[in-house]
This record gives sequence, structure tokens and C-alpha cells, in this order.
Amino acid sequence: MTVARLAQTEGLTDVQREILATVREFVDKEIIPVATELEHRDEYPTRIVEGLRELGVFGLMIPEEYGGLGESLLTYALCVEEIARGWMSVSGIVNTHFIVAYMIKQHGTPEQRETFLPRMALGEVRGAFSMSEPGLGSDVSAITSRAVRDGDGHLLHGQKMWLTNGGTSNLVAVLVRSDEGHPEGTAPHKSMTTFLIEKEPGFGEVRPGLTIPGKIDKMGYKGVDTTEMIMDGVRIPENRVLGGVTGRGFYQMMDGVEVGRVNVAARGCGVAQRAFELGISYAQQRHTFGRAIAHHQAIQFKLAEMATKVEAAHAMMVKAARKKDSGERNDLEAGMAKYLASEYCKEVVEDAFRIHGGYGFSKEYEIERLYREAPMLLIGEGTAEIQKMIIGRRLLEEYRIEG
Repeated sequence: MTVARLAQTEGLTDVQREILATVREFVDKEIIPVATELEHRDEYPTRIVEGLRELGVFGLMIPEEYGGLGESLLTYALCVEEIARGWMSVSGIVNTHFIVAYMIKQHGTPEQRETFLPRMALGEVRGAFSMSEPGLGSDVSAITSRAVRDGDGHLLHGQKMWLTNGGTSNLVAVLVRSDEGHPEGTAPHKSMTTFLIEKEPGFGEVRPGLTIPGKIDKMGYKGVDTTEMIMDGVRIPENRVLGGVTGRGFYQMMDGVEVGRVNVAARGCGVAQRAFELGISYAQQRHTFGRAIAHHQAIQFKLAEMATKVEAAHAMMVKAARKKDSGERNDLEAGMAKYLASEYCKEVVEDAFRIHGGYGFSKEYEIERLYREAPMLLIGEGTAEIQKMIIGRRLLEEYRIEG
């Protein structure tokens, strides 16, 4: 079933429309039919990921000179929306990879770009990025993992948490504290560095001093591996400091997360669309009191609210992507889009779940999976509360009164 009316995007080029049509067809044929079964087994979607590699999705925003498609953030976000409509976990596999590629493209040295981007465009090198730690979530300034200078390189120590793709990736961008060259009392965000760690895929000790213990068992967002990472003196050469200079890591990561937020919004949009499709389809098949429940006003009101939320979230996500593409600062729009799309996603999924009645609780119905997946969007890439803090601060900057 294709969405005929909702969540359309005005002003796309023929190339953009072609890319989206290709991705949507792939989602309908290769993802939706198998997603629930793979999800219940918590199985990594190897075949799906191979298919996306062949389509070139891993290189969508990587410049053409490095073998990518050189597409805009908007094109990428719209693809993420389509993929999340099929299975949100798959969009996570692509999104973390994309954030690392984006950070290397924007902030890497020429050598780092040459080394990684062509292989990332092909999906041969797959990225993960790591900020969070067991004792901190959104409070990035409280990072305790650290880099100690050691000859012509650095030794990394500490424990990281919530790495999406932690096992399957072979390149991790990690944010740690690096105090060398900074006087005591330097602001925390000025004494952090992003290191590019190359490793073997898999679990256990994946390179000397670096351990990926195993998958964290989660309520939803299964299939994709979410892990811890333990660094015990892992040695990183000087040429793997992102951008070649220490102390800039915080800004590099925040730039990556800002684009990532647009994509979390896109994921919320995709999941909400799927929930709406499932709800409106079930409402026409299920009969009570002699007619399809879609003809009961109570259900029509739900469908009306769901469709309006799908439409609004999509519009805000598109606006945030276009703003970044035009070279403007988009943290306000990205924060708003992420906050709205994730909240609306949860509400639309819940309404679809209610429309399904008792069947919504059955693992045979797709809505059961969506119901467990939607909450991840409320916390991933900065909680709703963090988004509201960012939005509030930016509004006060924009509307400051003089005197």
C-alpha cells in the first residue's frame, strides 16, 4: 500500500523522486515482509543491509569525488523516512554510519577523507559513533573517558555506552576528554577530542585494549546491535585524531548530532506513517455493530488526528533539512522537528494500537512491534527534554529584549 496523499514533499527534482521511488519499492518488497519476524528473533538484517549497499544508500551524502552520490540532507532524510516506515532499526544502521561519514567529510583531514570516504560510500567501512557513558546521558560535558598522550599517539581509557552498530561497525568515532595543552580550568567542551578507532567487527576484544562486550537486550529497536565499549589503553595514532587537532571534538560531534536530529525526526515520520497505514487499513476491515469500525465517528476522529500529526511532523522535518542544506544554522528547526516528530510518532502509534483493539497486543500484528519501537525516538539523539532546552535557549537568543 503506498501513501497516496500524506507526507508528500513539494519541489523535488526528478533525481530525488527517482531515488525515493527506488527506496520505497525496496522497503515494500524487501523490508516490510520480513521485518517483524527478524525483529522477534533480534536478528541482524544482513540481506537488507546488503541490498541497501547495492542501492548506494550508504554513500547518499558522500561527495561524488569519493564515490558517493553527493545528495542533499533532504534527500537523505526522505530516504530515512522511507526506511523507518519499513523497520526503524534499519534506519539506525544507516544513520550512525552517515553521521560518521558526515563528520569526516566536514572535519576530517584530507588523508582521513581519502582513506575512509570511498570505502564508506560502498558500505565496506561501516561507522558507529560514541559519546554517551554509563553514568551520563545527555550531559556530554561530564565525559570521564580520556586520552593520554603516549609518544606519537594516544592511549584511550574509559567505558562508553549505547553504541548503535557497536558490533557490526569497523570504524568508531569516539568523543573523549584530552587535557593536554589546555590549562587547568579550561571549559569542558574545549578539552574534548574525537578519535577515529578502526576495529574488527564482532564482539569481545576487537583490537588490543578495545572490548565490545555484547549486545544490550532492548525492549524494541532490535536487530541492530546496541553495545557498550570498553577502552583499556587502546592505542590510537596521531593521524586518527579527527581533523588532526585535539580539543575540537565537542564541536565536531555536535555538528554530527545536529544532522542526526533531522534524521531522528525523519524516523519518527516514517514510523508514524506506517502506524497510520496500519490503522486506517485495519479500521476498514474490522466490523462491529454491523459496519466497518472506520464508519464510527470515534474512529474517524482518531484517523483525522493521526493524519494531521503525520502531515505536520513531515513538514517540519523537511523544513529543518532544507535549512541545513541552504548553509544556515538549523539547530532550532532540527530540535523542534525531532521533538515534534518523536512525540507525534508515539501518539499516532498508540492510536493505531487502540484501533487494533485486542489484536494490537498480538505479536502477529505489526503494530505490536511499532508500539515497542516508538519510545526509542523519545530518547535517542538527545531526549525530548534536551530538545526543549535547546529550543528555549535559541528562542531567547532570537527574541532578546534590549535594556
